[in-house]
Amino acid sequence: MKKTDKNLILLCMIFAVSLVISNVVTGKLIDIPIDLFGGHIQLPGAAVCYAITFLMTDVIGEIWGKKEANQCVRWGFICQILASLLILFTQYLPAVDPDMQGSYDALLGQNWMFVIGSLVAYYASQSWDVHIFHKVRDKMIAKDPNNFHKRWIWNNLSTMTSQIIDTILFIGIAFGIGFGWLFDSTMLPTLGAMCVGQYLLKALLALIDTPIFYLLTRKRRVKNG
Repeated sequence: MKKTDKNLILLCMIFAVSLVISNVVTGKLIDIPIDLFGGHIQLPGAAVCYAITFLMTDVIGEIWGKKEANQCVRWGFICQILASLLILFTQYLPAVDPDMQGSYDALLGQNWMFVIGSLVAYYASQSWDVHIFHKVRDKMIAKDPNNFHKRWIWNNLSTMTSQIIDTILFIGIAFGIGFGWLFDSTMLPTLGAMCVGQYLLKALLALIDTPIFYLLTRKRRVKNG
């Protein structure tokens, strides 16, 4: 991918759309028929689309640099807040049909513990992702410029460690505190299964998107600032 303003805007748009949609669909729990800690693995609906955001910041960081990747993270945080406020504002506008209002509430109604958990987990994990990505990358490139061909290392190391942070913070706040599962011994197995299951899926997605990362960054050969 060429280092152009047009391509940077495109990646930032994909990042923002994936981020906002992940917040919309996160309330749906997906049941995976694999037993873990005495129950099936359950995943928030946002697991797949949210993984795309880490790929986007890694590509931006590799081609444009750390400053631009961090800027994308900061603007994404603002987009999250704006989307939540717009959804909330629309929710309280008078509806023509009560059934329509009920459907809107069920689909888009904001659970504020989900919102808080999402914002905290997002900013902490994405900031860590950019930090570790460039820390490892810069160290390896400084040691040997040919290490550029080993960029799967900083791509996966940054994403997989940041996903641990994201998983624990979001599920701990949204479900552990929001639903009270942390204080209910009968729900702790479900909470644990959700954390482990979601992280394993995210780790798998990080591995799967590595070829895409290589494809989009294949023409870069010099160190970015």
